[in-house]
Amino acid sequence: MSWGLSTVGALVIGFFFDVLMAWLLTLPFGLLSACWPSWAWARSWLRAPLYLAWVFGCSLFVFWKVSEVLFWEEFGVRFNFIAVDYLVYTQEVVKNIKESYPMAAIVTGILFAVGVIVFAWIKSGWWKRWQEDAQTDMSPRWRSGVGLLLPLFLCLVLAYAVGRRDLKASSRVATSMGERITAGLRHMGEPQPSWSNSYDAELAKNGEYAFLAAFWANQLEWQRFYPSRPEAVAGLRAQLARQGVPLAKDESKGIKRHIVAATGPGRRLNVIQITVESLSAEYLSCYGQAPYAEQRLTPVLDRIAKESLWFRHCYASGTRTVRGMEALTLAIPPIPGQSVLRRAKCEDLTTLGSVLAAQGYDNAFIYGGDGFFDNMNYFFENNGYRIVDQPVALKSGEKMTFGNAWGACDEDAFNWSLHEADKAFAAQKPFHHFVMTTSNHRPYTWPAGKIDAKLVGREGGVAYTDYAIGAFLKAAEAKPWFKDTVFIIVADHCASVAGKRDLEIRKYEIPLFIWAPGLIAARPEDKMMSQVDLAPTVLGLLHSSYVARFVGSDVFSPTYKPRAFISNYQKVAVLREDGLLTVLKPVKQVVQYQADLATGALVPLQELRPDAVDEAIFYYQGTDELFNQGGLANPSR
Repeated sequence: MSWGLSTVGALVIGFFFDVLMAWLLTLPFGLLSACWPSWAWARSWLRAPLYLAWVFGCSLFVFWKVSEVLFWEEFGVRFNFIAVDYLVYTQEVVKNIKESYPMAAIVTGILFAVGVIVFAWIKSGWWKRWQEDAQTDMSPRWRSGVGLLLPLFLCLVLAYAVGRRDLKASSRVATSMGERITAGLRHMGEPQPSWSNSYDAELAKNGEYAFLAAFWANQLEWQRFYPSRPEAVAGLRAQLARQGVPLAKDESKGIKRHIVAATGPGRRLNVIQITVESLSAEYLSCYGQAPYAEQRLTPVLDRIAKESLWFRHCYASGTRTVRGMEALTLAIPPIPGQSVLRRAKCEDLTTLGSVLAAQGYDNAFIYGGDGFFDNMNYFFENNGYRIVDQPVALKSGEKMTFGNAWGACDEDAFNWSLHEADKAFAAQKPFHHFVMTTSNHRPYTWPAGKIDAKLVGREGGVAYTDYAIGAFLKAAEAKPWFKDTVFIIVADHCASVAGKRDLEIRKYEIPLFIWAPGLIAARPEDKMMSQVDLAPTVLGLLHSSYVARFVGSDVFSPTYKPRAFISNYQKVAVLREDGLLTVLKPVKQVVQYQADLATGALVPLQELRPDAVDEAIFYYQGTDELFNQGGLANPSR
């Protein structure tokens, strides 16, 4: 690192960020002190909570700074989205930290530093002075409290104004104050400077502010953290061309493709996609995996498997609902950082909904909970779908018979879907519903009397969702639109992907059934596929001709080459049909394994396979660059 004017500027800007965060971090303690009654200061046991709060805050601050130093040593940057994901994948991260650092010495050092700071504060007389001043008139302290809150109020007003501008420009429904503030906070990362010298850019930041900005902005720079290639988009174009789909002649640098149906006229069939929360393949008896094969938690889905086009080797792209939604709608592999659903500029992209909307379909995102969570409503509404979440449904007169923290039970959401389908049928419009379930999620509650009372927890959640799907399909069979409807049942992600290996590939396997009696022949399909392939495969089954910017491919294309995309909080990978697993991870690391697809065992390769490394980089880096440059936009807009 070389010093220069930019370095001086970085330190000056960093100082202002430090002052801002010093105010924010001391705000809780300052308000607590301001509100503590004067009479309580006269009793030592009533002063104890404040002392404990101060010691806790001091400990947390020292711990944070030590963590920031270690993070800098490993990644060469301030906190970013990798640090945010550390909070999500606690089990893996804690294990990695224990194996990588002398934790006993670090914890001892932190405790010693906190002890020194507290001792110095007491010996300096500040502790006593604070106690004596606190017993004086309350009014100055109340004024201090107002003064501490004023900057926070101004920040929230600014975020509200910015968010209101963004939502007004692109949203077609009324938005709440919380939604507008949240949208505004997504711009937190923009004030942070970006210079050509990355060290100066990072010095100009504050670790705590960078962490919060990463939480809202949710992005990682590919070329800084992952192995890169100079012509990644061109490499991605070549990969897609090998899948047998020609790129559009009028798009020399992107991935727009004109798909022409190979056989037969297009079929304007209805499409209802049931996206099941956290449904690992292992829970279904039809997959024959211990210990659930004998429990028979899913009699409905086990029967549906035999009556469906059953993709027996489908892999989830990620580990959260938004990652599944991203793959199933956008047909792209998971780019690093947070899902596209939660990012800025997530509007007007190529989705399954946008393609069907161009063909006259009525599309709806139907969700038993509040779609404000994880920005789901905003994403779907601005990418070809109407919103029918819990607030909208109840406002329109729908009923909720049972609910929990996540919203209405699955039966209620399915009933809403039936009503929406009836309305579309009455209007003589084909329809596409993206139905997202909630019941197979902690706290695992459901209406009484639906399943075996002995089942609790995850097993009960799986069994109830299976029951609700059965009730929904039975009700649908009595509808006049049933004979022209394709039902898709797929998981958003697996229940858990943690394990001893770099990536537990078996835990990414999810069920995927396309059930359409009389329309699509029932049979098992053993080709490896990814969630990103669902949209083009469904459009292929509908014999649709369309224009799109999908990365996924039609599994039934004669030139389809099986592969799957899987990821967790930092690692992204491509799994080939022959078991070759290529993993890309920070900082610019590549590892490869020979995987046993049946057991999930991974054998590290001593020498890298360059063709597979390039393939993985082209898919992920190319997709990342296209999104950031607007290259995934809906071509019909």
